[in-house]
Amino acid sequence: MNRTQPLVLGIESSCDETGVGIVRGTALLTNTVSSSMDEHVRFGGVIPEIASRAHLDAFVPTLEQALSQAGVTLDDVDAIAVTSGPGLAGALMVGVCAAKALAVATGKPLYAINHLVAHVGVGLLDGKDGKAPELPDNLGALLVSGGHTEILKINSITDDVTLLGSTIDDAAGEAYDKVARILGLGYPGGPAIDKVARTGNPKAIRFPRGLSQPKYMGTAEEPGPHRYDWSFSGLKTAVARCVEQFEARGQEVPVADIAAAFQEAVVDIISSKAVLACREHGIKDVLLGGGVAANSRLRELTAQRCASAGITLHVPPLDLCTDNGAMVAALGAQLVMAGIEPSGISFAPDSSLPVTSVSLPA
Repeated sequence: MNRTQPLVLGIESSCDETGVGIVRGTALLTNTVSSSMDEHVRFGGVIPEIASRAHLDAFVPTLEQALSQAGVTLDDVDAIAVTSGPGLAGALMVGVCAAKALAVATGKPLYAINHLVAHVGVGLLDGKDGKAPELPDNLGALLVSGGHTEILKINSITDDVTLLGSTIDDAAGEAYDKVARILGLGYPGGPAIDKVARTGNPKAIRFPRGLSQPKYMGTAEEPGPHRYDWSFSGLKTAVARCVEQFEARGQEVPVADIAAAFQEAVVDIISSKAVLACREHGIKDVLLGGGVAANSRLRELTAQRCASAGITLHVPPLDLCTDNGAMVAALGAQLVMAGIEPSGISFAPDSSLPVTSVSLPA
């Protein structure tokens, strides 16, 4: 197997995107994604059974398109990488079974990798200058998506990742979807709220910032139980109560102001806690990833606070922030180049795979 510039095919199916990406070393050859989002709109959220069936329908056409765009064949591939977790159990199963079938049919080594760490791995692909960024020491990663909100310390992208903080209930993207439904803005909620919030006043209403009280925060010397953690469930409830109060008084609901105030509460607590974790753990570079990384206010406020704290913020291109096969292939290539042994085909997908498990051992 080529371990210097491996040609790696990555497969992603953890939620509602069927992604196939191909990289050669750190060079991205193709990133092909088929989304079933439109099939979930009328339900206001992702329906696992629908997502799983969509993966079944989309996988072969997406694979064929990716190979064609990259100008390679399955025989050319050095290794296959697949998301083994975390994610929706049924959706993961489709991608893992497809990857195992390809591995058996082609005899190629198979790597079962962590979806969350893959969001970090995509930051190591070649930039516009054609050069791969070196992984800086003391790297952090802020992952904000529909299923996850986490701050990580990346000691080694291939085998040493530490979880510093995470949401204890709803993820930020999940809160966006639920609040958008309350405000009648449709699904997906992130882009809808981001758009409407631009015409609203973020200071019109003060919504709560979960887990920010002293009893949860503690101090740097004596950290509280949730110093770097988030909670968005109470915020969602506060928005619902606010809307109910306007309706009970017979007043028009100020949708734009509520959206702006909600969004400000989310990005305020995310960015402040992430920067706090970075400062207290000596992290000088942080990568922002996940679908909610496309949110304009989150990018703006996180950049401002990182700059003030002397932290360099790295944000991948928007199409590589959301779930995709390229990030899976990118991390797979890092594992191959580091000499990590493949996972084999006996592993099972794990919907709650911890972020500390970068890849599954044979």
